[in-house]
Amino acid sequence: MSPILRESLSDQVARLLLARIQAGEWKIGQKLPGETTLAPQLGVGRSTVREAIRQLSGQGVLLTRQGAGVFLQAVSPSADWDALVTRTNISSILEARIAIETEAAALAAERHTRDELDVIRAALALRDVDRITIETRVDTDTAFHRSVVVASHNEVLTELFDTFAERSREAMIQMLELSGEPGTDHDHLTHAQIVEAIATRDASVASELSRAHLVALRDGLASH
Repeated sequence: MSPILRESLSDQVARLLLARIQAGEWKIGQKLPGETTLAPQLGVGRSTVREAIRQLSGQGVLLTRQGAGVFLQAVSPSADWDALVTRTNISSILEARIAIETEAAALAAERHTRDELDVIRAALALRDVDRITIETRVDTDTAFHRSVVVASHNEVLTELFDTFAERSREAMIQMLELSGEPGTDHDHLTHAQIVEAIATRDASVASELSRAHLVALRDGLASH
């Protein structure tokens, strides 16, 4: 049985207003009736209408001019709203990963043991081989990055990574689904370079490569 989705009152009002807009009730550039008029028409309070207008303004449909009122700017959202929200959430996840993994890579270069380097190399090799599905690509990538964080010998960074891992996994899967990329992975060389920097104990290069990789992911997401 499918779960019942509970839509907020303001979401319902936003949807109803959009339907009226798309039915041609108002023309582009025309001023909409005020909250005191719309609220009784829709059977809700003014604050609910205000929130619905805020939602449609955020989607580029309405334009609020201070002291002048609310005007119709477009008959359809400027972008798929769900996809836009998803992109925003993934961008936040990537920014957090930048903070954690950039420092972890530098510390791993300084502190890793021979056994830890072997684990990192094994994780890199598996990452290059096991890429049948988006999920396995993300899981092997996560395992690689975790091996680097563990080699930092910083328990707080490792705990942050582990606490964050499941949400990060969901975000990365969503990112690959949004980008529509095929199964091949074009950034494996960068990961190999990170490993080489760690192996040679070059903390600055390891940190810079890790940051550049994650920043490129974030910026690539914004371009889709």
